[in-house]
Amino acid sequence: MTFWISTAAGKISAAAVRLFPENHSDLTPSEIQSIKQRFGIIGNAASLNFAIQVAAQVAPTDMTVLITGESGSGKESFSKIIHALSPRKHGQFIAVNCGAIPEGTIDSELFGHEKGSFTGATEARKGYFEVTNGGTIFLDEIGEMPLGTQARLLRVLENGEFIRVGSSKVQKTDVRVVAATNVNLLNAVQEGRFREDLYYRLNTVPITVPPLRERGEDIYLLFRKFATDFAERYRVKPITLTPDAQQELMRFRFPGNIRQLKNIAEQMSVLETDREIETRGLRRYLPQDQSSNLPMLLGATADGTAPQGLSERDLLYKVLFDMRRDMTDLKRLVLEVAAGAARGGDGAGQAQELVRQNSHLFTNVGSNLSVTPYDGGSRLGGRPTESAEPFILSAEPADADYVDDEVQRVEDITHETEEESLSLEAKEKEMIIKALKKHHNKRKYAAQDLGISERTLYRKLKQYDLE
Repeated sequence: MTFWISTAAGKISAAAVRLFPENHSDLTPSEIQSIKQRFGIIGNAASLNFAIQVAAQVAPTDMTVLITGESGSGKESFSKIIHALSPRKHGQFIAVNCGAIPEGTIDSELFGHEKGSFTGATEARKGYFEVTNGGTIFLDEIGEMPLGTQARLLRVLENGEFIRVGSSKVQKTDVRVVAATNVNLLNAVQEGRFREDLYYRLNTVPITVPPLRERGEDIYLLFRKFATDFAERYRVKPITLTPDAQQELMRFRFPGNIRQLKNIAEQMSVLETDREIETRGLRRYLPQDQSSNLPMLLGATADGTAPQGLSERDLLYKVLFDMRRDMTDLKRLVLEVAAGAARGGDGAGQAQELVRQNSHLFTNVGSNLSVTPYDGGSRLGGRPTESAEPFILSAEPADADYVDDEVQRVEDITHETEEESLSLEAKEKEMIIKALKKHHNKRKYAAQDLGISERTLYRKLKQYDLE
């Protein structure tokens, strides 16, 4: 028999009271384990236990919860924990993927519509917020929600009011909202893709679900669970991993998290004839290229994205100019080293030190660098020999005039490169003017022609005083 106790936070069930004593102390390990068994959560990582602790503590309230975590990390399980341990557990629970609903119909899906409000609306329809009155709605991928729908959602969270599409009648609803996202909503706010007021309204209680790669031995526990499940489904013996293969599995980063691990376990259960898998066999199922080998854009942030105020084209120009400058520096260094080697004596020693100080400019070169004069060989400015031997820069001893001419030529190239670098803004300004003339000052088409957004073009017009 369930009874209700009135508290400042509202009504909570007797089961919830047992989980939440008056001092709000942490749940015991047995209570956390009971929640895991009930909702099929496997793992003992401290970060996972903490997320379960927060979900259980906030469940008896009506507070809005924002669950963050990478795709495939199991965010929906935490929304079910919150609903099942709340006073709304007998009400309806609906999970909505905001990224899977087209922008033109999401308002109708969430808030309903009246008959004839748009083409195809042959009858009135209730939305999810009306259907789940008294229950819980889980808004997954909330970061993909259009800005117009975000404004409607904010009104529901603030006042419990909504209006059907095509209607002017204000309706009331009592729905608890649990949202989830795998993107950084603060970055989305700064980029204008997410409302700041809605972010702070949703983020009343944040819960962070840890990615699989941070859960240590939980990875193998989950693998064994999936292997057992698929063995029963396909009527085969469960696969196991050798100790070395277990370590290899736990070292993998799993960008797809639990979903990716489950797919790997299923593939191995079906395809492997040997039921004990060694490291070599496991590696066939682990993608080797999980991270990009491309260099990070110049001035990019830690996640590889471009900083605000710089377009992709700006960054590409900077990378190209820097590459050309590095090549010029490398040419100059080679010539200076060759000149020192040609002079012999102290000059060779100075050249040796110069090579060591600028070793970062050379590729496929070890730390053993040496400079030795020699009798004959390649002409000055020739390409250095690539081998396993110490790197040798060589020059003809008596060609000082040639050296001076080459150094002067490289300095001229360097000066020319610097001039071109400084004229980048002028080139950009010139291209913008040409694009505007071509499209008769229509910014939209000029921006498309330039390969930038209309907003970026507007900013560039203000920057170069072209308005």
